[in-house]
Amino acid sequence: MTLDEILNAPSPASQWVLESDCQASGLTPEIVKEAMRSRIAEMRDSVERGLASAAPSITGMVGWNAKGLWDAPDMLQAPLLKRVQAYAMAVNEENARMGRIVAAPTAGSAGTIPGALLGVADHLKISDDDLVMPMVLAAGVGKAISKQMFISGAAGGCQAEIGSSAAMAAAAVTELLGGSSRACVHAAAMALMNTIGLVCDPVGGYVEVPCVSRNAFFAVHAVSSAQLALSNLESFIPPDEVISAMAQVGRMMPLELRETAEGGLAQTPTGLAVTARMESK
Repeated sequence: MTLDEILNAPSPASQWVLESDCQASGLTPEIVKEAMRSRIAEMRDSVERGLASAAPSITGMVGWNAKGLWDAPDMLQAPLLKRVQAYAMAVNEENARMGRIVAAPTAGSAGTIPGALLGVADHLKISDDDLVMPMVLAAGVGKAISKQMFISGAAGGCQAEIGSSAAMAAAAVTELLGGSSRACVHAAAMALMNTIGLVCDPVGGYVEVPCVSRNAFFAVHAVSSAQLALSNLESFIPPDEVISAMAQVGRMMPLELRETAEGGLAQTPTGLAVTARMESK
């Protein structure tokens, strides 16, 4: 499965992805859709738990961000923006507290899809039943990306994790809002191409800083990509070529910037102090 194949599939793209996946796996469409319903329920549960709790993570670096944003006055009068950000951070703070989340596609990027997809759906009062097929498409986009590059910060920097999750979320939101197969794939491509080069530099080696806020930023990034694609804007570089470019950059990236905590924010004085404090425990 490639992005170009999804792009050229009949709309809705999710139906083609579902049929292709069932043919490859031997599963029935209902089994796949039921699995997606389960994932959606788990995502929503982690959002709700995250918004309700201000308990600190094991390191004490995060834990109160999602609830703090959710409870604060909306000074920009931008309820969709606030909801998407808060949902995304809620999931990743639950992950930092060792709560149950859905890796989508990884734990470090788990907030992007629920932040964008559930956030948009709740803003527009769209039911969870209507999210099942967009979730199928998100999985198909993730599968297509994984065919050309590893979806892990250790392999290709944060571009490989948060970029992939943003692409998956962008395609899902685009389909949710009636976008064609072509629009969905170009949304994914635009999300990816504007993430190329992003390093993975977790402070202390923990998926907390900058990961929690990064999910908030890239959930909005995914929604922005969907907005562009739904307005008939497209990626100038063909979608599969965007993946190839990201994979090439990932291979060129030094180990210090690939989840080793040996570069970037992790090597700031504050980052090193956190590492020393956790190692002394």
